[in-house]
Amino acid sequence: MKVLILSVTAGEGHNATARAIRDDLKRIGVSADILDTFDYGQPFLGKLISGTCQNLSQKTKGAYRVGYRLSEKRNYETYDWITVISLMLYKKFTKYINSHHYDVILFTHPFPGMLLNDNKKRGLISQPTVGVLTDFTFHPYWESCVANDYVVVADKLLLHRAREKGYRDEQILPFGIPINPKFRDRVDRTEAREKLGLDPSKRTFLVMGGSTGYAGMEAIVKSIDAIKVSRDFQIIAVAGRNDELKDALDRYAAGTPRHKLLVTGFVDYVSLLMDASDCIISKPGGLTTSESLAKNLPMIIVDPLPGHEERNAEFLLNNGCAMEATKTAPLEECIFQLLMSDVHLDAMRKCIASIAKPNSSETLSKFLVSLVAKQKAEKAEKVKRVKTLKSLKTE
Repeated sequence: MKVLILSVTAGEGHNATARAIRDDLKRIGVSADILDTFDYGQPFLGKLISGTCQNLSQKTKGAYRVGYRLSEKRNYETYDWITVISLMLYKKFTKYINSHHYDVILFTHPFPGMLLNDNKKRGLISQPTVGVLTDFTFHPYWESCVANDYVVVADKLLLHRAREKGYRDEQILPFGIPINPKFRDRVDRTEAREKLGLDPSKRTFLVMGGSTGYAGMEAIVKSIDAIKVSRDFQIIAVAGRNDELKDALDRYAAGTPRHKLLVTGFVDYVSLLMDASDCIISKPGGLTTSESLAKNLPMIIVDPLPGHEERNAEFLLNNGCAMEATKTAPLEECIFQLLMSDVHLDAMRKCIASIAKPNSSETLSKFLVSLVAKQKAEKAEKVKRVKTLKSLKTE
């Protein structure tokens, strides 16, 4: 069995989800290739789109927010630049797909889904095609992927939105956003804290800045540490690959912080850090959010990017899984409330348990294996019937 996973480098989430799917398929002995759609189809175009999206979402948030909202409201029956690009590249991708004899094709971004959508309509590919959402919402352009066979969503609570996009119920798979298999298992909170050299009895807050950290993280850590409350607590700060940020946090930790502070750079044991924590303070990226939910870890949302992260925040807040720090309800106030009362954390954990999907990757892998097996069995039965008919005609 061979699987092709099509991704796009427009933020790290799409690629990380693709890798999580590939790793779980590999675990059960299934071969899977990841192909960056634009990097293969038109490298210059891929770099332009990736760079433009990243710069706009981070540096001109207001403009990006307006553009994202307009894309959500677009008339998808008319041609736009993404549709034109899809029409330009679909022949090249059809040739690639058919020459490599894949059994099933997945995509973690709507752009390759649109390519496959056109191929499906033209009858140029016969393999099952499965879209995988990487956030707790439908991004713009997913409505142009409905000719594909299936779409994987974060939870059954997105069924209404999926129907609005034009998907039929039998296409919608509420398996959850695929995450790395290591986030399935949990280490006891006390044991996890002891492994990290933390006080096992203290409430612990995990501050995550993603793989590259972000500019405001140093100020966030300092503001948390400055909180005056009778109940002592400790902080874990993950600076990722941002060496400058890590150096600054190390210097602060070496001074006289009010509370115990553990600083790390980029590490491969984020799962353990989550197990040790009572709450995570982070931007609401789809993958980080899914990993946190798998660990039954409540979140305080800070500074969400316009568009998809704001939609993730809405989903989490509306379903009781998170708090959001704002100008009028600052982070320090959110943390103070959680320290003063256990009720809020317990309530969020109960809400999280109802939508968490720790086995999302495994569920998807098993579905794909059964899907391909069913398709091969149907083809074999069809061949058998044809042979039977031919033999009857010759008698």
